[in-house]
Amino acid sequence: MAETKLTGKQKAAAIIISLGADNSSKIYKFLKEDEIEQLTYEISRLQHLSPKTMEDTLKDFYDLCLTQKVITEGGLEYAKNVLEKAFGTQVATSLLERVTKTLRSKSFDFLRKVDYKNILAIIQNEHPQTIALILSYARADQASAVIAELPKEKRINVVERIAKMDRTSPEVIKYVEEVLEKKFNSIVSVDFTEIGGVNYVADVMNNMDRSNEKYIFDELNKKDAKLADEIRMRMFVFEDIMTLDSMSIQRFLREVDSKDLVYAIKGTNKEVSDLLFSNMSTKMSETIKSELEYTRNIRLRDVEEAQQRIVSVIRRLEEEGELIIAKGGKDDVIV
Repeated sequence: MAETKLTGKQKAAAIIISLGADNSSKIYKFLKEDEIEQLTYEISRLQHLSPKTMEDTLKDFYDLCLTQKVITEGGLEYAKNVLEKAFGTQVATSLLERVTKTLRSKSFDFLRKVDYKNILAIIQNEHPQTIALILSYARADQASAVIAELPKEKRINVVERIAKMDRTSPEVIKYVEEVLEKKFNSIVSVDFTEIGGVNYVADVMNNMDRSNEKYIFDELNKKDAKLADEIRMRMFVFEDIMTLDSMSIQRFLREVDSKDLVYAIKGTNKEVSDLLFSNMSTKMSETIKSELEYTRNIRLRDVEEAQQRIVSVIRRLEEEGELIIAKGGKDDVIV
């Protein structure tokens, strides 16, 4: 019997259950109301877990806690050396990516809850470097929406600066805090933290509409073709479904809307559509093929939007640890 695959929220619920009522009640004091609601809901729905699933969940949680502790005490470089010796390069890299992403989210948590229009109104007249720094702390969908509404020349500058951003000192962070403190009250100071970078800007571009994506890449190619190629290499587009394994494809197929699937297949190549059909159940395959026969005169825009929604599902499942996207053509998975 196959082991149960848990979502991120289910894993959190399993951890809370394993800690017992006394310890769990102490943790609840540090959670927000919506977090308590979601967690309680998942706990109520969680069925019996096998000892193996529970052991794997606890180990994953322990490894992440250990990673965050080492980063906090010694910094990223120290943490990288320690974790590579303990877990090997690939596992260490994965742990560091997950924890530093969480740390970045916590640092500017307030920003990630603001409507992108409010962010745009506040930062649109700032220097491109300042905009790049602020957007490096925003959600990828917020950043893409803000960039899409910036003046054309500034768009390119901001994308280029985000991609080339590596680490920012506390002094620079403090400057940004001073610029925004009159409008936001929750900014906290941080130590050297990895922000921006090519991986992040690829995530931003994945959330960008096709026309702006094309414009930015066309212009960026003129300024820095090597950087543009590196960003493209790390992006996940609909046709990159060809790089996913069967289990990952079957996993996201359970999540996507059937109408989106019909539109997306209508606008893709035979290799991608054949791969998708080969990973569907017989019933699902017959339903989609039947709908395809009666679907006519679809706008290209509708096809692209459907494909983008499916890509968003895939990326969400990757963030939740439900599937793996191999970025940049590297073989990062050990079987």
